[in-house]
Amino acid sequence: MSQVLDDSLEAGREAARRHAWREAYDLLQKAAADGQLGPEDLESLAESAWWTGRLEEAMDFRERAYAAYVEAGERRRAALLAIVISGDYGKKGAGSVAGGWLSRATRLLENEPEGPEHGHLALAHGTAAVMMGRLEPGQEHLARAQELASRYGDRNLEAMAMVFKGTTLVMSGQVSEGLALLDEATAAAVSGELEPLATGMVYCVTIHSCQTLGDCGRASEWTTAANRWCDRLDVSGFPGACRVHRAEIMRLQGDWDSAEAQAVQACDELGDYFNLITGAGFYEIGEIRRRRGDFAEAEEAYRKASELGGSNQPGLSLLRLAQGKVDAAAAAIKRELDNEGLDPLTRARLLPAQVEIALAAGELARARTAAQGLEEIADNYRIDGARTPHMEGTLQLVLGQIRLAERDFEGAASAYKTARATWEKVGAPYETAQARMLLGVAYRGEGDEHSARDEIEAAKATFERLGAALDTQRAAELLGEAGTARTFVFTDIVDSTKLLEALGEEKWQKLLKWHDRLLRGQIEEAGGEVIKQTGDGYFAAFGSAASAINAAIAIQRALDEEPIAPDVRIGVHSGKAFHTDDDDYTGQGVHMAARIGALAGGGEILVSAASVDGASRFRLSDSRPETLKGFSEPVEVAAVAWR
Repeated sequence: MSQVLDDSLEAGREAARRHAWREAYDLLQKAAADGQLGPEDLESLAESAWWTGRLEEAMDFRERAYAAYVEAGERRRAALLAIVISGDYGKKGAGSVAGGWLSRATRLLENEPEGPEHGHLALAHGTAAVMMGRLEPGQEHLARAQELASRYGDRNLEAMAMVFKGTTLVMSGQVSEGLALLDEATAAAVSGELEPLATGMVYCVTIHSCQTLGDCGRASEWTTAANRWCDRLDVSGFPGACRVHRAEIMRLQGDWDSAEAQAVQACDELGDYFNLITGAGFYEIGEIRRRRGDFAEAEEAYRKASELGGSNQPGLSLLRLAQGKVDAAAAAIKRELDNEGLDPLTRARLLPAQVEIALAAGELARARTAAQGLEEIADNYRIDGARTPHMEGTLQLVLGQIRLAERDFEGAASAYKTARATWEKVGAPYETAQARMLLGVAYRGEGDEHSARDEIEAAKATFERLGAALDTQRAAELLGEAGTARTFVFTDIVDSTKLLEALGEEKWQKLLKWHDRLLRGQIEEAGGEVIKQTGDGYFAAFGSAASAINAAIAIQRALDEEPIAPDVRIGVHSGKAFHTDDDDYTGQGVHMAARIGALAGGGEILVSAASVDGASRFRLSDSRPETLKGFSEPVEVAAVAWR
């Protein structure tokens, strides 16, 4: 038995040296069964657990290794591990515990001769200061860390100090100097001369800095390199962080399905270990779902991002705007921008949304002020004299929106052409399509209808390919196409006459008012538009089947929670219809949705087969053919299992 344990231990140590983390974890776990692992072996087991996504286990093993080092009198090794553990708790958002572990490291090193361990302690203090926005003291700590790393030949420490120093320079407006340090540190990571933890840290900081700055090309290049490194090591990202960066790049490049899958996987891997990165993952999910018109799911993702301590702006404000809640959108974005602690690059992410919301509210002066602020930031964060591609593309879109509102069609067209060219060069199809659609509107204002249709049709084709439902709808309406593709919903109270007789007129009217408020609220919350009331129900239109079914499920669940509530039947169908001048819809798609609604039973959501593709993530009953009045061919329908 002892020989088996010895074999597992030696093989586990050798696997850890090769960074074969899955193999090392399995072997060292076997060796740990006899309780004979030393502190170094416990540390290796912790590393193996960390790189394979077992984050809570990794923290436990690190704390056990720390205790073993202290007991053995190895104060320097214990201090280094205490610094890592402090970082673990910091990522979880447990600031007090993180501070306690950093104090332990300080106490262990205070009477020790100066060495590289003191550099790692300075790095920890520096990164903590930077995270809190205290750039000047942060830079002082980072400079000390870099000096000690150089003195003692610690390449890992030197690269990490360099990359954090680079990001502080970028944040303070010294962009070219900062990017030079980021590139140098990341080149060391690419060359393979660093340990995995340092490599991952360098990649993560560099990519985040480039994306925040809006240097899309540099961010994409380093993300590709980081992903190759992750794949080569057979790890679960850094853990998860690499996937969030990958998701951001994929979204920009128009691969929304893969981007959402990466973000979801990142959130699953990270859980509540690294709250800010997990929050960023949920924010990415929200951004994709908002663009698709899945408003209820977007709101849920934004909520989770906020709960984890991250920001859900400007996405949530833009969601409120898309829901028609202009006042709520304006209040939310203003509240976010009123935060005096915002750094300029974070402010630059918010200002375009304020422009869009202000224009929707008719506040042209506020929009102009926000655009001016964005232009100043874009000019202050130039690279080699030029604005970053993301900054330039975003700014030109904003300037075009304002000029369009001012009816300066020639000026708007000029801005939109610049935006289109910038986003095309970046390789961002959604942003390019936005610029093209708005350019078409500007051309139409100039009287050039032929060019206007060319731009809007090209934009519509891109929106359709991406699955951007609301943008597709807007482009179709701008083209005046016969029949706008929407998802239509009809609701109706079952046996309303019997309820009226049972309750009496007064109680029936109170129940009806409550029902009306509930349904209208759920429809609008999911991004739908109430077209009109139809007796005891509603006729509503949605940009996507998923949004419509989300609303229907929310309605049925809300009714089901009440001890006394009417039974409501709901029909859903995706199709084309004519948008009339009085904001109504008419046509075959509307008639089919109404017929399907009439077929549903109390508490049932019945959908047509035409809607099933958009509802693939919902559980459905087996479909059945139904003959509908006014339609020659049977229609396949299925019920949504909403309980």
